[in-house]
Amino acid sequence: MSKHLLWLVLLLCTPAMAADVIPLGMKRELFVDEHLIASKSGVELKLHKPQAQEVALVCDAPWEGNTSGYFTLIQDGDLYRCYYRGTHFDEKLKKSAHEELTCYAESRDGITWTKPKLGLVEFQGSKENNIILVGEGCHNFTPFLDTNPNCPPESRFKALAGMGDNTTRKQKPSLQAWHSADGVRWSRMREQPVIDAGAFDSQNLAFYDAEIGAYRAYWRYFTGGYTDERGWKPKGVRAIRTAVSKDFLSWEKFNNLTYGPDAPEVQLYTNAVRPYFRAPHLLLGFPTRYEAKHEQVEPVFMTSRDGVNFKRWEEPLIPITAPKDRDGNRSNYMTNGLLQLPGSDRELSVYATEAYYAGPGSRIRRFTFRMDGFVSASAEDGEIITKPLTFTGSKLMLNLVSQVETRVEVQDETGKAIPGFTLEDCTPLNGDFIDQAVTWKGGSLEKLAGRPVRLRFHLIEADLFAMQFVR
Repeated sequence: MSKHLLWLVLLLCTPAMAADVIPLGMKRELFVDEHLIASKSGVELKLHKPQAQEVALVCDAPWEGNTSGYFTLIQDGDLYRCYYRGTHFDEKLKKSAHEELTCYAESRDGITWTKPKLGLVEFQGSKENNIILVGEGCHNFTPFLDTNPNCPPESRFKALAGMGDNTTRKQKPSLQAWHSADGVRWSRMREQPVIDAGAFDSQNLAFYDAEIGAYRAYWRYFTGGYTDERGWKPKGVRAIRTAVSKDFLSWEKFNNLTYGPDAPEVQLYTNAVRPYFRAPHLLLGFPTRYEAKHEQVEPVFMTSRDGVNFKRWEEPLIPITAPKDRDGNRSNYMTNGLLQLPGSDRELSVYATEAYYAGPGSRIRRFTFRMDGFVSASAEDGEIITKPLTFTGSKLMLNLVSQVETRVEVQDETGKAIPGFTLEDCTPLNGDFIDQAVTWKGGSLEKLAGRPVRLRFHLIEADLFAMQFVR
């Protein structure tokens, strides 16, 4: 073998010195994609499905009904808030029984929900109801708690709401901005729409992203745009578009979401995108896939690091066979919300709809994920080697289920094991852990902080969900 060929073989086979070093610091990283992974053997990234729990809310009041939907759930300190559309479809008359309303419920535990008598909006001669809005915008009024540190008190809550009518095609669809001091009494931030490049006949949402210091919005558009034959009639398939804003009124950097070259084209109805509160640099999405042939829907899962390019899992997150009444027309949406309930340091709650078009009213059911437990690096007997990274702190914490044993090795940037931190120096991990420290004979990791290293995980009958360096 020539010297030049030998040099090329060594270059290709050695962990690359020139590889970009990931400045991890003390950020929690979830194994929802291959961002950290340089190589893996005998390991797959495995989607985990949430477990069905109790029915949380039934929309059976006279001002609600069987087509109530587009639920948003917000954690506000020790209070949980739920916003949703109240509507009912009369099967005999084949039309809506009353106009669309925005309703409000609340809970102290995320399990038992009450509908307070707010006295704000009259319905059939009485204001003893939980209605907060009536009229335009109530089809898909979608609030959020604004975490912008510069947010004025009167705008502590904000919302996007659809204007225009995609059914009658009389007015170009658009989104309008709303705000509220208390989350109950709302007003428009201005009369003019803030976004009009889309379809918006879905649950269109926004939130403040502290990672970029700006607001993000995600909404419905159609890939084929519109035709003028019957007004604003959409063409193509349902898809998701995004933009950013510094003030929630002027939006820029419009982009259509992408999912990689091998992702099939599917119709995505809602999006339910949000930063993950334990790793805010990661955006999680729970879009609802729409099957036009049977008008059925089912949630899927996706993640992103830039807000535009997503990894989407095609396997249904909550299949239509999950309990109960989810296989009918539009009966299985994921709601917009991800909650950590009181005393629950090991699980997260999400909610999904059921019984749409079924009486006496549609409803939402709670489902639970393991904390960080959306996707795992799963192996019967396998290994992962990370890309070079730097960290801050003295300990490595893992979210892990290890049926037999898991060991971790710390390597230098070239892939050579660091004495005292080899696989043999690692104390084997066996059990179910949310935040478990890894220990080695070499002691604290503090001496390696700031230095480019690689991690080698040896997993035997194990699922690795997340990792984080801490002090």
